[in-house]
Amino acid sequence: MAANTRRDYYTVLGVPRTATDKDLKTAYRKLARKHHPDVNPGDKRSEALFKEIGEAYAVLSDPEKRKKYDRWGHNWEKIDQAQAAGAAYGGRAGRTTWTSTGDGATGGFNVESDDLGGLFEQLFGRSAGRTRVRSAPRKGADAEQPVEISLEEAFNGTQRTFQLRDLQTGETRSVEVKIPAGATDGLRIRVAGKGEPGLAGAPAGDLYLIISIKAHPLFEREGDDLRVKVPTPLYSALLGGEVMVPTPKGTHLALKVPPETANGQRIRLAGQGMPRVNGTGRGDLFAEVTVQLPKSLSEREKELFAELAAGRA
Repeated sequence: MAANTRRDYYTVLGVPRTATDKDLKTAYRKLARKHHPDVNPGDKRSEALFKEIGEAYAVLSDPEKRKKYDRWGHNWEKIDQAQAAGAAYGGRAGRTTWTSTGDGATGGFNVESDDLGGLFEQLFGRSAGRTRVRSAPRKGADAEQPVEISLEEAFNGTQRTFQLRDLQTGETRSVEVKIPAGATDGLRIRVAGKGEPGLAGAPAGDLYLIISIKAHPLFEREGDDLRVKVPTPLYSALLGGEVMVPTPKGTHLALKVPPETANGQRIRLAGQGMPRVNGTGRGDLFAEVTVQLPKSLSEREKELFAELAAGRA
């Protein structure tokens, strides 16, 4: 293509001249997916655009080449004699270089393998005076999905259905996933083969669910243990008695409170906490005694408390 008919590389990628490396990579991946020959078989226009997009990104993603392009435009190769001689197309550490030849002119560009984001690899060869593009199989990218569940769902385990959109085809698919009992904040659940589709027959990537647990009005979680405040009458705390402790199952357990139990004291109910994800038992439930002072005392009760206070003075 003649230099005076070539489009500006920034226009090709649809980014401003102040675009960051991240902006360039994002724009390139989006356009490359859209115009990739595998997505548009037999479409000559898409094939040409795909080549143009790759050429633009190859120059702008290289800091040195971008600097020269910003200064001299499409003539940067001719002005820089070293690059015109081909020195600029040598492989650099951590990069893969393809060089294509067509119509008697030599050109080339470098593309970092990581910049493809697991999308595809390009192989160039001469065919009938033009560049032919083929795609190598490449596993699809992994995907992440944040999931918020209740403490009860974490306690019992649950199942969720997600609607995931394919970035390449735009199609939506349903994925049903089981969340195990005992799930914790930050737990990553891998769902094999439910990520982005692979290229050229390669397997799809994986889906990772990132779990978070909603705050509960009664229970506080400490690892696999649970803590719950239990209102306890003053008389039961002083003389001993029985109180009812709620559980995540929605039931209540009877708890004996020893005489002279202090406010804030914790009483352990073994094995009544959260199930462990690996299936080896459960944590504990700790009932925290919260002493409730009596209200609306009768005259007799006031006298008894006064006598008790005088006796301990």
